[in-house]
Amino acid sequence: MEYGLSFPDTYQDAPFHDENWQLVRYKGNKKAFLWTYEKDGYMNLNVKVDPDKAFFWRDIYKSVIPGYHQNKEHWNSIILDGSIPDKDIRMMIAESYELISDSPSKRIYEAVKRIPYGHVATYGQVAEMAGDKKMARAVGNALHKNPDPDNIPCYRVVNAKGELAGEFAFGGPGKQAKLLEAEGIEVIAGRVDLEKYGTGGFNI
Repeated sequence: MEYGLSFPDTYQDAPFHDENWQLVRYKGNKKAFLWTYEKDGYMNLNVKVDPDKAFFWRDIYKSVIPGYHQNKEHWNSIILDGSIPDKDIRMMIAESYELISDSPSKRIYEAVKRIPYGHVATYGQVAEMAGDKKMARAVGNALHKNPDPDNIPCYRVVNAKGELAGEFAFGGPGKQAKLLEAEGIEVIAGRVDLEKYGTGGFNI
């Protein structure tokens, strides 16, 4: 329960007038991503799963079973009998949160993935692709916390003038320029020609 509440914008709920059942919900849409309850002498957790991954966890651990009292395709129950390492329990809870939440960061990262190779987009363009053109500053914050640099090409994002990010980003001085130049993008005096390398002509 405590770990579930450590995620952004979450809160605890007990909607069934039964203290045995506690839920953790995401504030953005009020959907529950973690259910806790006692059954057969053990604490149990219900977590949302990608249907393609549901059997992955069930095959690894006998104590991960189809969701009790929930859709068996979209939910798993985790029996806390000591047989599952904490790190995997946390991973399943985190996956459940990701599926339930519609976090701005997630939308920003998905938008960045759509920037074509050999091109750049501005913070404002990424914000618009992510559904809110007013959150350009949030784009900058998200890019500096990039959880998967190998698959989320944040170095393809520049400011409205085509200027690169500060030297502290992307692993040190000149790193962003080197990554862009490796894709054939010219960087002159810390700046990219947006008319030449921008995404204006692409449906992204």
